[in-house]
Amino acid sequence: MRMYDIIMKKRNGGELSKEEIDFFIEGYTKGEIPDYQVSALMMAIYFQKMTEQETYNLTMAMADSGDRLDLSAIQGIKVDKHSTGGVGDKTSLALTPMVAACGIPVAKMSGRGLGHTGGTIDKLESFDGFTTGLTTERFIENVNRIGIAIMGQTADLAPADKKLYALRDVTATVDNLSLIASSIMSKKLAAGADAIVLDVKTGSGAFMKRESEAKALAEEMVKIGKNAGRKTIAVISDMDQPLGFAVGNALEVKEAIETLKGNGPADFLELCLTLGSQMLIAGGRAESSAEAEEMLRAVIADGSALKKLAAFVEAQGGDSSAVYHPELLPRATIVRPVTAPESGYLTHIVCDEVGICSLILGGGRETKESEIDLSVGLMLCKKAGDYVEAGEPLAMIHANDEGKAAEAERRYLAACRILAEMPEKTPFIKGIIQ
Repeated sequence: MRMYDIIMKKRNGGELSKEEIDFFIEGYTKGEIPDYQVSALMMAIYFQKMTEQETYNLTMAMADSGDRLDLSAIQGIKVDKHSTGGVGDKTSLALTPMVAACGIPVAKMSGRGLGHTGGTIDKLESFDGFTTGLTTERFIENVNRIGIAIMGQTADLAPADKKLYALRDVTATVDNLSLIASSIMSKKLAAGADAIVLDVKTGSGAFMKRESEAKALAEEMVKIGKNAGRKTIAVISDMDQPLGFAVGNALEVKEAIETLKGNGPADFLELCLTLGSQMLIAGGRAESSAEAEEMLRAVIADGSALKKLAAFVEAQGGDSSAVYHPELLPRATIVRPVTAPESGYLTHIVCDEVGICSLILGGGRETKESEIDLSVGLMLCKKAGDYVEAGEPLAMIHANDEGKAAEAERRYLAACRILAEMPEKTPFIKGIIQ
């Protein structure tokens, strides 16, 4: 078998066999096939697309390119959750304790943030001493003992995906449905969960800007999961403005804590309840969304979800006292408002621009090696659809540098659109694909 023939076959619109896909994934992972040939194949796939069978075979080849996490020692049905990423997306911080408090074991792998989107691990490190550097044995032990553990993705989990994604990133071949779906699902399948719930974002702060694109991606990933024998559910949610009010690592942790106390923003709580309900159903804890939502609201009301967060933080070396006293979390030295230049309805906030504001303040990474400031970010005072008076705060900037604060203020104002007429309200949850 020759890589040249595989490239030509796909270039001419042919369907690659399982053996051909396995050959190029194995050869590329081992370093036997050069970047330039795989780049040519990725471009051919970009233009010629892949069939459902090809997409499934590519996913499984990448999932099998390294170690698969064996979670059989964890009691109960393991349900994993994955988000396609967005601005202010602190969902795992509140959702996982809620689900664990309802009896679903949460064994999750998460990543760090890069660019304008934040990472779960960075946010959790707002708790002094917290670490995700767990051995597999301790990871499993923590899940069995307290119901929840989160660790960083190991180097041996779907290594083909890491190599392919880095190559696609610099060859303009990221934006292909099959390649995106197989990248996400190869990691989820290798991570060993029994069921997978996906949060697929759509809007200006999401990778999939149009709802139709998000729906197509959700359907593709659900098909892959089903073909792999895993119960897979996708929720399509709005990311046309930041999720909740907080954007920035420690600020988002505080908002997640407030949500577990029953004081969370409406959109964030709705997302946690929707995703959590699907996780409880997938895990066999509830028969319907209504029953599941009642269970989730109960663990917030009785404080058991908050206690679960504290136990989780403590089990991974963090200072759990900050769960009950959020003022102990990192705080910025400068807090100042971004004021509205005119009166009217805030009709739109360009969501990814808000993420860039946080990045400018130091809350995100330009490169993987960048150091981030956990204390900085923004707290929104108004969301799209709200009325604002001239001079009233649109948001509060949390910064440690006056120059960066001024730049973030200018950028945030440019991202906001204020008009005389109230905008049409659209549903936050766009759909559920099962």
